Amino acid sequence: MNYFVEGLQGSGKSTLVQKLSEKYPDCKAVMEGDYSPVELAWCARMSEARYSEILAQWSDLRDQISHNSYKEGDYRIVCYTKVKSEDPEFYHQLENYEIYNGRTTFENFQNIVLTRYRSWQGDGNIFECSLLQNAVEDLILFRDLSDDAILDFYREVRSALAGKEYEIWYIESPDIGKNLGAVRRERVDKDGNEIWFNMVMEYFTSSPYAKKRSLNSCEDFLEHLRHRQALELRICREIFGEKLTVIRSKAYDL
Repeated sequence: MNYFVEGLQGSGKSTLVQKLSEKYPDCKAVMEGDYSPVELAWCARMSEARYSEILAQWSDLRDQISHNSYKEGDYRIVCYTKVKSEDPEFYHQLENYEIYNGRTTFENFQNIVLTRYRSWQGDGNIFECSLLQNAVEDLILFRDLSDDAILDFYREVRSALAGKEYEIWYIESPDIGKNLGAVRRERVDKDGNEIWFNMVMEYFTSSPYAKKRSLNSCEDFLEHLRHRQALELRICREIFGEKLTVIRSKAYDL
Protein backbone atom coordinates (compact mmCIF):
# COMPACT_ATOMS: atom_id res chain seq x y z
CA MET A 1 0.00 0.00 0.00
CA ASN A 2 0.98 3.63 -0.61
CA TYR A 3 -0.48 6.67 1.11
CA PHE A 4 -1.09 10.16 -0.26
CA VAL A 5 -1.44 12.66 2.59
CA GLU A 6 -3.23 15.74 1.28
CA GLY A 7 -4.65 19.01 2.61
CA LEU A 8 -4.14 22.76 2.74
CA GLN A 9 -1.14 24.62 4.10
CA GLY A 10 -1.16 24.43 7.90
CA SER A 11 -3.56 21.47 8.05
CA GLY A 12 -0.90 19.20 9.53
CA LYS A 13 0.28 17.13 6.56
CA SER A 14 3.93 17.02 7.61
CA THR A 15 2.97 16.05 11.16
CA LEU A 16 0.74 13.22 9.96
CA VAL A 17 3.42 11.93 7.56
CA GLN A 18 5.90 11.92 10.45
CA LYS A 19 3.48 10.05 12.73
CA LEU A 20 2.71 7.50 10.04
CA SER A 21 6.38 6.91 9.28
CA GLU A 22 7.04 6.34 12.99
CA LYS A 23 4.10 3.93 13.22
CA TYR A 24 5.16 2.12 10.03
CA PRO A 25 8.99 2.23 10.00
CA ASP A 26 9.16 -0.02 6.94
CA CYS A 27 7.46 2.69 4.89
CA LYS A 28 9.36 5.52 3.24
CA ALA A 29 8.22 9.09 3.89
CA VAL A 30 8.53 11.25 0.76
CA MET A 31 8.34 14.95 1.61
CA GLU A 32 8.13 18.00 -0.65
CA GLY A 33 11.55 18.59 -2.18
CA ASP A 34 12.62 14.95 -1.91
CA TYR A 35 13.14 12.97 -5.08
CA SER A 36 9.77 11.39 -5.73
CA PRO A 37 8.58 8.97 -8.41
CA VAL A 38 5.25 10.82 -8.63
CA GLU A 39 5.83 14.50 -7.76
CA LEU A 40 8.19 17.27 -8.88
CA ALA A 41 7.61 20.00 -6.28
CA TRP A 42 10.81 21.95 -5.52
CA CYS A 43 12.59 19.97 -8.25
CA ALA A 44 14.02 21.19 -11.56
CA ARG A 45 13.49 19.15 -14.72
CA MET A 46 15.96 19.84 -17.53
CA SER A 47 17.62 18.34 -20.57
CA GLU A 48 21.02 16.66 -20.34
CA ALA A 49 22.57 19.57 -22.27
CA ARG A 50 21.16 22.15 -19.86
CA TYR A 51 22.19 20.01 -16.91
CA SER A 52 25.79 20.02 -18.15
CA GLU A 53 25.65 23.81 -18.46
CA ILE A 54 24.36 24.12 -14.89
CA LEU A 55 27.20 21.94 -13.59
CA ALA A 56 29.74 24.08 -15.44
CA GLN A 57 28.18 27.36 -14.29
CA TRP A 58 27.97 26.28 -10.64
CA SER A 59 31.21 24.33 -10.50
CA ASP A 60 31.64 25.00 -6.78
CA LEU A 61 28.31 23.19 -6.21
CA ARG A 62 28.96 20.41 -8.72
CA ASP A 63 29.25 17.60 -6.16
CA GLN A 64 26.10 18.66 -4.31
CA ILE A 65 24.13 19.07 -7.53
CA SER A 66 25.24 15.68 -8.82
CA HIS A 67 24.38 14.02 -5.50
CA ASN A 68 20.85 15.44 -5.64
CA SER A 69 20.19 14.71 -9.33
CA TYR A 70 18.40 11.76 -10.94
CA LYS A 71 18.21 10.64 -14.53
CA GLU A 72 14.77 10.04 -16.05
CA GLY A 73 14.98 9.17 -19.74
CA ASP A 74 16.44 12.17 -21.58
CA TYR A 75 16.01 14.46 -18.59
CA ARG A 76 17.61 15.18 -15.24
CA ILE A 77 15.62 15.86 -12.10
CA VAL A 78 17.52 18.12 -9.70
CA CYS A 79 16.29 18.40 -6.10
CA TYR A 80 17.78 21.87 -5.92
CA THR A 81 16.48 22.84 -2.48
CA LYS A 82 18.67 20.06 -1.06
CA VAL A 83 21.75 21.92 -2.34
CA LYS A 84 23.29 24.32 0.21
CA SER A 85 24.41 27.60 -1.28
CA GLU A 86 24.86 31.16 -0.02
CA ASP A 87 23.92 32.54 -3.44
CA PRO A 88 20.14 33.00 -3.86
CA GLU A 89 20.63 33.27 -7.63
CA PHE A 90 21.22 29.51 -7.75
CA TYR A 91 17.74 28.82 -6.38
CA HIS A 92 16.12 31.49 -8.56
CA GLN A 93 17.71 30.00 -11.65
CA LEU A 94 16.83 26.38 -10.89
CA GLU A 95 13.27 27.33 -9.93
CA ASN A 96 12.68 28.29 -13.57
CA TYR A 97 12.98 24.62 -14.51
CA GLU A 98 10.09 23.48 -12.33
CA ILE A 99 7.02 22.29 -14.23
CA TYR A 100 4.52 24.23 -12.09
CA ASN A 101 3.21 27.80 -12.11
CA GLY A 102 2.57 27.94 -15.83
CA ARG A 103 6.22 27.41 -16.77
CA THR A 104 5.29 24.96 -19.52
CA THR A 105 2.31 24.44 -21.81
CA PHE A 106 -0.70 22.63 -20.40
CA GLU A 107 -0.22 19.81 -22.91
CA ASN A 108 3.39 19.30 -21.82
CA PHE A 109 2.49 19.65 -18.14
CA GLN A 110 -0.24 17.03 -18.42
CA ASN A 111 2.02 14.68 -20.37
CA ILE A 112 4.82 14.92 -17.77
CA VAL A 113 2.44 14.34 -14.84
CA LEU A 114 0.56 11.44 -16.40
CA THR A 115 3.71 9.74 -17.72
CA ARG A 116 5.30 9.77 -14.27
CA TYR A 117 2.15 8.36 -12.64
CA ARG A 118 1.97 5.58 -15.24
CA SER A 119 5.68 4.75 -14.86
CA TRP A 120 5.63 4.67 -11.07
CA GLN A 121 6.10 1.24 -9.52
CA GLY A 122 6.50 0.46 -5.84
CA ASP A 123 4.85 0.13 -2.45
CA GLY A 124 5.36 1.30 1.09
CA ASN A 125 5.50 5.04 0.36
CA ILE A 126 3.92 7.84 2.37
CA PHE A 127 3.72 10.87 0.07
CA GLU A 128 3.26 14.40 1.38
CA CYS A 129 0.94 16.46 -0.90
CA SER A 130 2.06 14.60 -4.03
CA LEU A 131 -1.34 14.24 -5.68
CA LEU A 132 -3.26 17.49 -5.30
CA GLN A 133 -1.66 20.62 -3.87
CA ASN A 134 0.92 21.68 -6.45
CA ALA A 135 -1.01 20.56 -9.52
CA VAL A 136 -4.31 22.06 -8.33
CA GLU A 137 -2.62 25.38 -7.51
CA ASP A 138 -1.06 25.39 -10.98
CA LEU A 139 -4.37 24.62 -12.68
CA ILE A 140 -6.31 27.26 -10.74
CA LEU A 141 -3.86 30.12 -10.34
CA PHE A 142 -1.70 29.90 -13.45
CA ARG A 143 -3.99 28.26 -16.03
CA ASP A 144 -7.32 29.60 -14.73
CA LEU A 145 -9.10 26.33 -15.50
CA SER A 146 -12.67 25.76 -14.43
CA ASP A 147 -13.48 23.26 -11.70
CA ASP A 148 -14.94 20.91 -14.31
CA ALA A 149 -11.76 21.08 -16.42
CA ILE A 150 -9.66 20.28 -13.34
CA LEU A 151 -11.93 17.33 -12.58
CA ASP A 152 -11.34 16.10 -16.14
CA PHE A 153 -7.58 16.37 -15.56
CA TYR A 154 -7.88 14.19 -12.45
CA ARG A 155 -9.96 11.62 -14.30
CA GLU A 156 -6.87 11.20 -16.48
CA VAL A 157 -4.73 10.93 -13.33
CA ARG A 158 -7.01 8.20 -11.96
CA SER A 159 -6.62 6.27 -15.21
CA ALA A 160 -2.83 6.71 -15.09
CA LEU A 161 -2.81 5.21 -11.58
CA ALA A 162 -4.83 2.14 -12.60
CA GLY A 163 -3.54 -1.06 -11.01
CA LYS A 164 -1.51 0.69 -8.32
CA GLU A 165 -2.22 0.26 -4.61
CA TYR A 166 -2.83 3.55 -2.82
CA GLU A 167 -5.08 5.36 -0.40
CA ILE A 168 -5.68 9.09 0.04
CA TRP A 169 -5.82 10.59 3.51
CA TYR A 170 -7.22 14.10 3.18
CA ILE A 171 -6.87 16.40 6.19
CA GLU A 172 -9.88 18.71 6.12
CA SER A 173 -9.49 22.11 7.79
CA PRO A 174 -12.78 23.28 9.35
CA ASP A 175 -11.22 26.66 10.26
CA ILE A 176 -8.79 27.57 7.50
CA GLY A 177 -8.11 31.05 8.89
CA LYS A 178 -7.12 29.67 12.29
CA ASN A 179 -4.79 27.09 10.76
CA LEU A 180 -3.22 29.69 8.51
CA GLY A 181 -2.68 31.99 11.47
CA ALA A 182 -0.92 29.22 13.38
CA VAL A 183 1.45 28.40 10.55
CA ARG A 184 2.17 32.11 10.00
CA ARG A 185 3.34 32.36 13.61
CA GLU A 186 5.48 29.22 13.29
CA ARG A 187 7.25 30.05 10.02
CA VAL A 188 9.14 33.23 10.88
CA ASP A 189 12.80 34.14 10.81
CA LYS A 190 14.95 34.67 13.91
CA ASP A 191 13.69 38.26 14.16
CA GLY A 192 10.04 37.27 14.00
CA ASN A 193 9.46 38.42 10.41
CA GLU A 194 6.82 36.51 8.46
CA ILE A 195 9.05 35.38 5.62
CA TRP A 196 6.91 32.37 4.64
CA PHE A 197 3.58 34.19 4.56
CA ASN A 198 5.00 37.08 2.57
CA MET A 199 6.30 34.61 -0.01
CA VAL A 200 2.94 32.84 -0.16
CA MET A 201 1.07 36.11 -0.66
CA GLU A 202 3.47 37.20 -3.39
CA TYR A 203 2.98 33.82 -5.09
CA PHE A 204 -0.80 34.27 -4.91
CA THR A 205 -1.11 37.93 -5.89
CA SER A 206 1.33 37.60 -8.83
CA SER A 207 -0.64 34.71 -10.37
CA PRO A 208 -2.72 35.34 -13.53
CA TYR A 209 -5.83 34.19 -11.63
CA ALA A 210 -5.42 36.84 -8.91
CA LYS A 211 -4.34 39.62 -11.29
CA LYS A 212 -7.34 39.02 -13.54
CA ARG A 213 -9.67 39.42 -10.54
CA SER A 214 -7.67 42.11 -8.66
CA LEU A 215 -7.20 39.81 -5.66
CA ASN A 216 -4.54 41.07 -3.26
CA SER A 217 -5.73 40.80 0.35
CA CYS A 218 -5.36 38.14 3.00
CA GLU A 219 -9.13 37.55 2.84
CA ASP A 220 -8.84 37.01 -0.92
CA PHE A 221 -6.19 34.38 -0.27
CA LEU A 222 -8.36 32.71 2.38
CA GLU A 223 -11.27 32.58 -0.05
CA HIS A 224 -8.98 30.94 -2.60
CA LEU A 225 -8.01 28.32 -0.01
CA ARG A 226 -11.67 27.67 0.81
CA HIS A 227 -12.38 27.14 -2.86
CA ARG A 228 -9.32 24.93 -3.27
CA GLN A 229 -10.23 22.71 -0.32
CA ALA A 230 -13.80 22.30 -1.58
CA LEU A 231 -12.50 21.43 -5.04
CA GLU A 232 -9.91 18.97 -3.73
CA LEU A 233 -12.51 17.20 -1.63
CA ARG A 234 -14.81 17.04 -4.66
CA ILE A 235 -11.98 15.53 -6.73
CA CYS A 236 -11.32 12.96 -4.02
CA ARG A 237 -14.95 12.00 -3.54
CA GLU A 238 -16.07 11.96 -7.16
CA ILE A 239 -12.97 10.46 -8.74
CA PHE A 240 -11.06 8.55 -6.06
CA GLY A 241 -14.09 7.72 -3.85
CA GLU A 242 -13.33 4.30 -2.37
CA LYS A 243 -9.67 5.20 -1.85
CA LEU A 244 -10.45 8.26 0.29
CA THR A 245 -10.37 8.78 4.04
CA VAL A 246 -11.16 12.30 5.29
CA ILE A 247 -9.83 13.24 8.72
CA ARG A 248 -10.19 16.47 10.64
CA SER A 249 -7.18 18.70 11.00
CA LYS A 250 -5.47 18.34 14.40
CA ALA A 251 -8.43 16.33 15.72
CA TYR A 252 -7.76 12.69 14.92
CA ASP A 253 -6.48 9.60 16.66
CA LEU A 254 -3.87 7.81 14.60
